[in-house]
Amino acid sequence: MKLSEVKQILGTVETVSFQLEDGSFVPEHFHVTEVGVITKHFIDCGGTVRNEKLANFQLWDANDFEHRLKPQKLQSIIGLSEKVLGMEDLEVEVEYQSHTIGKYDLGFDGTHFVLFSKQTACLAQEQCGIPSQKTKVKLSEIGTAAAACAPGSGCCN
Repeated sequence: MKLSEVKQILGTVETVSFQLEDGSFVPEHFHVTEVGVITKHFIDCGGTVRNEKLANFQLWDANDFEHRLKPQKLQSIIGLSEKVLGMEDLEVEVEYQSHTIGKYDLGFDGTHFVLFSKQTACLAQEQCGIPSQKTKVKLSEIGTAAAACAPGSGCCN
């Protein structure tokens, strides 16, 4: 989800809530402790130089159980980040503490923002010898090919 989509949603909701993929929620007294730009400049395992740039929200819950972040407050935090940091309309990544700091992609289900677990991946699979996808073959066609190469059929000469 891009930053512009988050801002648009914040203009339509009465509360801000974040739900994890397993259905559990970030406690409603969470804080957004950071809004920033994350830049990653790296070389993948195939030797390709890459640049990634993401908007980042860090969520944190403390023991101030009465705290509630209002949509307008989050909009103002984002606005300040755009102004001061020159933040562009980037994809949003969310950091949230569970067992360790997790990084999540952001979605919206019509009511709640949803945190989708991110996965690692090889960006140069063809250079690492990882097949892109197995070729799908119909079993009915295998029988036909096998019959064509029966002993004495001349297919292997």
